[in-house]
Order: sequence, then structure tokens, then C-alpha cells
Amino acid sequence: MDTNRLLDTLNPEQREAVTLPFGPALVLAGAGSGKTRVLVHRIAWRIETADTSPQSVLAVTFTNKAAREMRSRVLGLVGPKAQSMWLGTFHSMAYRILSRHTREAGLRSSFTILDEDDQRRLIRQLIREMQVNERDFPPALAQWYINQNKDAGLRAGSVPDGDGQRDRVLHDLYRVYESKLQSLGAADFAELLFRCQDLWQAHPALLESYRSRFREILVDEFQDTNTLQYLWFRTLTGAQGGPFVVGDDDQAIYGWRGGRVEHVLRFAKDFEGTRVIRLEQNYRSSGAILTVANALIAHNPSRLGKTLWTASETGRRPVLFTADDELEEAAYTVSAIESILSGGQPAETIAILYRSNAQSRVFEETLVRNSIAYRIYGGVRFFERGEIKDALGYLRLMADPENDSAFERVFNIPTRGLGEKTLERVRAQARQDGLSLIASAQALARSTAAPAERSTRALSGFLTLLTDMREAIRGLDLAGQVERVIALSRLPEYYQTDDPLRAETRIESLAELVNAAAGFEPDPEAEPASIEFAPLQAFLGQITLAMEPESRTDRPGQIQLMSLHAAKGLEFHTVFIAGLEEGLLPHIRATETTGGLEEERRLFYVGLTRAQRQLYLIRARRRRLRGHYFDTLPSRFLLEIPADHLETAEPRMVTRLPHPRAGYRTRDPSYPAAIGQRVRHPKFGEGTVLSHEGDGPQCRIHVRFEGSGAKWLIWEHARLEALES
Repeated sequence: MDTNRLLDTLNPEQREAVTLPFGPALVLAGAGSGKTRVLVHRIAWRIETADTSPQSVLAVTFTNKAAREMRSRVLGLVGPKAQSMWLGTFHSMAYRILSRHTREAGLRSSFTILDEDDQRRLIRQLIREMQVNERDFPPALAQWYINQNKDAGLRAGSVPDGDGQRDRVLHDLYRVYESKLQSLGAADFAELLFRCQDLWQAHPALLESYRSRFREILVDEFQDTNTLQYLWFRTLTGAQGGPFVVGDDDQAIYGWRGGRVEHVLRFAKDFEGTRVIRLEQNYRSSGAILTVANALIAHNPSRLGKTLWTASETGRRPVLFTADDELEEAAYTVSAIESILSGGQPAETIAILYRSNAQSRVFEETLVRNSIAYRIYGGVRFFERGEIKDALGYLRLMADPENDSAFERVFNIPTRGLGEKTLERVRAQARQDGLSLIASAQALARSTAAPAERSTRALSGFLTLLTDMREAIRGLDLAGQVERVIALSRLPEYYQTDDPLRAETRIESLAELVNAAAGFEPDPEAEPASIEFAPLQAFLGQITLAMEPESRTDRPGQIQLMSLHAAKGLEFHTVFIAGLEEGLLPHIRATETTGGLEEERRLFYVGLTRAQRQLYLIRARRRRLRGHYFDTLPSRFLLEIPADHLETAEPRMVTRLPHPRAGYRTRDPSYPAAIGQRVRHPKFGEGTVLSHEGDGPQCRIHVRFEGSGAKWLIWEHARLEALES
């Protein structure tokens, strides 16, 4: 084989990394610098030039998708002989080892692997066997506690007992869970790594055989390894190994789920003689975008350091826009998107990124109003999220107590001792007497047949809650009603204990529902409703329409909406990053520790480096929180970027004419079209300019089109043709 062809497509730094002699190596691969290419070519190079058997290669990455892609590319370079290499996730590699030594590992020959659902079911079973109150210790809480400790490399015997009852109960559950796994001969995902460690410790000769076999150990996304994965990796590598790891300390954003950037920072100390190579040439973003990203990340003190650069054009500076509030933030973003789409750019190459999933709500509503199709990447549309449906269930029962589907939705959420058997009794009574579910439940609760039954008491308590809730919200405005219902339902407390890992996101979504109610404007042409809670009824009706499939347009392609965390590994021609304010980015929780603040800065850096050619940074001067406006401060991260690195599109309101057809002309030489000017758009047709905001090519022009209504357009993208009066 002509080995030169393995190097022909590589830049000098990539080539150096690929051709390194055997020994520990740390490749600091900047965003968009071709890290996968380096890993793939490194494997191929070692097989083709170093007499390395494919069977001696073990390459680890974090997802099955990434592993499949790497395998395909290696086979494309080396051919079928590379099939025998081991390439997969940490868990799949550990499983392959254990499946060959089940007896020594204390496992059945066909041992079971528990996925997350299996694990949670087993924990629920143990909670009941231990007679622990499931309402106080939901299975998801215990699952989170167990997995958090496992990822930190702590068996139950190594976890401190803790001072409070909560910690003691969870610790006891962890001990019992470990014993149950042992008796079942089963393993959860983390247990696979633990069992490997135990196997190697108990059988040193077996460990040495694997160390001898796997001379080439490679790890991708090294900055995301948790403590248990790192221990497994170090054990297998040994003191004489030559691991080849690729990572980026500037993109370590998963500390909240166990990822430890320290593994990158200390690698050279743990492996004597480590060669460090920096991949700094970026093949994704324009020079202007990289300049901003470099300026930002330089403020992180705990990093090994690198500076991204590109051989492509400098491009246009990222645009900074300051909106008045979250409504204008969304309006500006969507108007810019409309202009970009009218220029022919595919929708799927445009992304809106945000720190909190709750921020998607205003963007979703604005996109729907403007008939722009969108997709929530790695998540669920706002009004289809479980926590929102739970809250809406209670709200619908306030507006219409006879709503059976809403009654079923919240019957045992939060858990209140009402199981499926009780619900079936309610349903049967309703069918028999032709009643709504709530009327049936009231009849059962009044029944003297079994007044002392726990389920009957729980049912009475639920009905009393609904009655008290309706009384409590009478006389409140719409936002107050929504906020009060959420508080009385105790949904936030329920989510806090049910699933601590997701609780913060779910509670933020509930707060955003209050904001939606505060910003709700009923249809002025609708007939006044005389029913009680009419504004709430109208609000719920609007939400239902927003959830209908028909409200999702059939325009080809979809704008991508996602959190900054979900954007890792992706790239888009045009990126909008919203909510650049203190408390949002950086998140208020992260400002409490230096490590948290550095991770938030890395998260923003990841967002910046998703953009290929156009980047918009947006913040609001004020933002609603639980229905009330609060002034905001710009993100400290924005202040860390030199002003001359950005193009400011600061809005400047221009007074509209009383009527655009009155013959008046207001001419500002900085604007390309006058207020009152008749114009033609290639898609929207003819219209009249109503107002302007801003200056230069990024100024916004408000045009009322005869066929499609009023729209905001960015002048640079608008392609407007001035018409004669």
C-alpha cells in the first residue's frame, strides 16, 4: 500500500500527530480542526507502517454513531483486514471483555445488561421491598444517586453515610441495589466498567494479557471522560502503555454529568513522556468568527492553550443585537431568518441556540406565526414537554372541570397514592352512570362503602385540592392564575425529588409558561365570553392550536432550535445565540464557583464555533421572569469580546407616519429606502415601508406587503426593489 496517500490530505500538525512513534500522546484538537480524521488516519497508519495487527487496536469513543463512522472510515483506508480491531464505546468494550470471562467475573454466561428503564424498575422494586416511602424517595432520585456515585468511581462501601436521613436512606438503597445485581448476575452500564476493574484486580495475569494484546489504545473526546472511565482506561493502559488520546479542554461542557476536564489537564503528568500536539487550523468557521471565539476562551485560566486560525476568508464580523425584551429578541431573529431564507439559503443550515430549553417557547411561537417550519433538535417542542402538559392538565381542570383527559393526566401527578386500580374504579363508575370522571370521583369519595381506605382518602384529598385551587385563583390575572396553580399543584417539588438531573430544566419550563400567560393577548375580534375563567380558556385554546400538526408548516427544510449543550459536534452556516445575559449565560447557578463559570464560558465557546459564516449574538435589556419584567445585565462574556470584533446592530426606533399612503416622505440618508416608499420583494410581492430600525446593512425595515402582511426584513438580505410613487 502507498502509505503516502494516508498523509496527503493532512495538514502539518495532523500529519505529525498521525505519524508519532509509539508512546503516550495528547492531541489538543480545536473545534473544527479534523480530530476524527486524525484518529482514523492514526489507526490506519499504525496498521500499515508499524506492523500493528488490527487485533491489537482498541479505540474508544462516546457514542455508537461515532464508533460506526470511525469504523467505516478506517475500513475505507485499510480494507477488510481492519474488521478485527476493537472500536466502540467504553461500555461496549467492557462488555466484550466481560463476556469472555463471565465465570471469573462472577456473572452468568448469558448475563443481563440493565438499560436505564430496567435499572429504574429494579430500584422501584427494591424501594417497595425495603418499605421506603416512594413519594419521598422516587426511583429516579435513587437512580440518580447511584449513577452519580458510580460515575465518580465509588462503590456503596466507599460512599460516606451522610448526616441526614435522605443520604442514609439513599446509601442503604445503593447497598441493597449492589447486592441485588450480584445475586441476579446482572450489570448496569457503569457496572460493566466496575466489573472489569474487579476482574483485573482479582486476576492480574488476565490484565497483563490484555495489556499485551492492546498495544494501540486510542480515546476520542477525552475531555468528557468521567472518573470511572478514566480509572478503567488507566488500568488497561498500564505504566508502559502508549495511549493516544484526542480531546479539547476548551470544549469540556459536561461537568454536570460527570465529565472531568482535569483528565486532559493532568494527562501529561499521569503518562511520563507525553507528546502534546495542538490542532489549531480550523476548517469550519470564518476568520472573524474565530477571532471572537479565541478572544473569549482566552479568559479561562485553567486551559492548556491554543489559538484557532483558518486559511479561508476573514468573512463578516459577528453581529451583536440588543433587543428590548424577549419578544423583540425573537422578532429580530425570525425577521433575519426570513430575509436569509428569501435569499435561497436552506432552512436546515440555520440554527437558534440558547442556554435554557425554556427559551425556545417565544422563538417557537414567532416562527409559527411567520409560517416557518422548525425542529427542536435533541428535545421536545415547548408545549409538548411532559412538565408543561402536567401543568396544562391542572389549568384545563380549572377552566373546565369536566375535562376527562386533563383529569387522567394529573390524577396521580404528583404521586398521591392513587394507582391504576383507583382510576379504573372511577372510569367504571363514570361509564355506568354516564358521568364525567370528576363527577364519578366525587360520587366514589362520598360513598360510605370504604371511607377508611387509603385510596379513598387520597381521592378525597385530590378533589379537595382541585376545589381549593379554583377558589384560590378567582380574581387573579391570567399570569397570577397560572403561577398559583403551578405552586398549589406542587409540581416543582415533585420534579425536584422525582428526577433531580432534569428538575432545573423542567422548573424553568414551568416559569416560562407563566411568562407565556403574562404575554398573552386575546383576539380583540373574538366575542366576549361570559364563562368563568374566560381569559384562561382563551389562553388554553391558543396553546391547543399551537400544538396542532396543521400549525406546523409544510415549507421544505426546518430551522434548527437547540440548547448549546445539544449543539456540540454540529455545525451550521448561520447561527443565532440568544439570551446573552447574566443569569442565563452564564447561568446563575454556575456563577457560584470558578469551575462552573469556566464551563459556562466553554459552553458559549462551543456555540460560537458552531457557526461557519454568519453569527448573531443577541441579548435583551429586560426579560420576563414568572410573568414580571426585570432589567438584565449583558453577559460578562460579551464584555470579554473586544468591541471592534463585533458589528453592532443596535436598534434605533424611527417614528412611523400616521398613514403611509398620505404622500409623506421621511428621508434619512443612512437608510436605503424612505418611510412610505413603495417596494417590491421577489417573494412577498409589493408593499409599503412603515419604519426603520438601526443603521447600515444590518438595519431592519418594516414593510407591509399587500399579500402577506407586515414583515421585518434585514436590508442586506431583503432584495427590495423601489417602485415609483
